[in-house]
Amino acid sequence: MTGTLLQCGSRLLQQLHLRAIATNSVVHMAAPVAGSQTFDKPVHKKRFTIYRYNPEEKNSKPRMQTYEVDLNQCGPMVLDALIKIKNEMDPTLTFRRSCREGICGSCAMNIGGKNTLACICKIERDSKDLKIYPLPHMYVVKDLVPDMSLFYQQYRSIEPWLQKSAQTNYGEKQNLQSIKDRAKLDGLYECILCACCSTSCPSYWWNPDKYLGPAVLMQAYRWVIDSRDEKSAERLKRLQDPFSVYRCHTIMNCTQTCPKGLNPGRAVGELKRLMAGLAKKETPQLSGTA
Repeated sequence: MTGTLLQCGSRLLQQLHLRAIATNSVVHMAAPVAGSQTFDKPVHKKRFTIYRYNPEEKNSKPRMQTYEVDLNQCGPMVLDALIKIKNEMDPTLTFRRSCREGICGSCAMNIGGKNTLACICKIERDSKDLKIYPLPHMYVVKDLVPDMSLFYQQYRSIEPWLQKSAQTNYGEKQNLQSIKDRAKLDGLYECILCACCSTSCPSYWWNPDKYLGPAVLMQAYRWVIDSRDEKSAERLKRLQDPFSVYRCHTIMNCTQTCPKGLNPGRAVGELKRLMAGLAKKETPQLSGTA
């Protein structure tokens, strides 16, 4: 027993001695061999020409400012480049962003001539300058930040919530809906209200104070056809004027530019058919509460 303890103690002392030597020894870095291959990524510069405007600066006028970004030191999306520019080059650059996953709609802007979300717009690795503007035909708060006040007022005007004929105590019971009726809402409820479609629409450019625009009208249609909603007739009646819906001339820019792949143009067309009496809301397969 004593011999075993002595052997263990001897081994422990040897290990401690080796650790001491390792701790006190000088670390020598391996020198690169002449002509050996290095793994540093080459510099890949791309120019970003960005709209700048600060109304707080006296006599300030809109201008375009160019920044060079090394794409090998940056993420793959336009939002990555904007964040890099703001963090490392120009902290005054102003833009909205939040989720970075195409969910919130905050970073909507005009990139390379098309309205889209900066967080899901991939940077083309070519030699062309990339031009970035705020959403078109909207008042600019600063740089790439548009004023969304009118857009949100229009959205509020359609009362985008479930409405029932009788007084109900919300939260006590669930509204029944069949699988088929629920499927009718697919392609509508996914809208993130980024306003890419509305600000790409010439009719919205010409009549922004009267025409509700494709994003809001698609949401109006979403609530009109919801089998659980009991105020569809009232919703349609509020839209019966020459401008709210009928200023849509099926240009279809809205469908081409939607970053979520939705079809606002089709929704507006179906809404027109309901308003003209060419179609009717189907009777719900399930109704009531449980």
